[in-house]
Amino acid sequence: MNRPQVVSAQEWQAARDALLVKEKEYTHALDALAAERRRLPMVQLDTQKYEFTAPDGQPASLTDLFAGQQQLVIYHFMLEPGEDWICGGCLTLTDNFDNQAQAHLNARNTRLILMARAPQAEIEVLRRRFGWKVPWYSSHRTTFNDDMGLSSFGLSVLLRDGNEVFRTYFTTGRGVDRLRLDFNLLDLTPYGRQEEWEDSPEGWPQDPTMTWLRLRDEY
Repeated sequence: MNRPQVVSAQEWQAARDALLVKEKEYTHALDALAAERRRLPMVQLDTQKYEFTAPDGQPASLTDLFAGQQQLVIYHFMLEPGEDWICGGCLTLTDNFDNQAQAHLNARNTRLILMARAPQAEIEVLRRRFGWKVPWYSSHRTTFNDDMGLSSFGLSVLLRDGNEVFRTYFTTGRGVDRLRLDFNLLDLTPYGRQEEWEDSPEGWPQDPTMTWLRLRDEY
């Protein structure tokens, strides 16, 4: 086992304190980014343009997605109509969504939902298999994903002001990592995510990016 240097408790504390200075700088940088994010300009969306399908099969408008809240976070799940391939990244990320977090988000006038192009009948297969409780809407037969500029997965943030709806933020790729408890916990460990892109000591376990991920019931 190739491992870091073994030192005394005092030496470890000194090294930990030095790293903590950099961690605090990073935290303050994230705070500054969040402040800038809150000041981004917005794009108004046409609330009459889309008819989604709610988890119960009923039609839902763009404003209905908010369920009375003012802010909406949408994770765009990669599931196309008739697709028999399951996106492992989307699925394992959804595993990180604890339905109990919804109450805390609601306390700040915010709601979290999933959305996919697939119809509800196909979404329901995954929902039953993995027991997810996060509200999952279908954008089947709408241009919503195209209008959002989606070519794969992503995260959109919307703001509702009365009957007006605005798009305030979007991210994809590594920008979605912040939502994943598993990745963020692994980043605290000596081995990290054990992926080849990481800067790790020579000889530490590393696999091609994301190849280790499996569907939860296939490990």
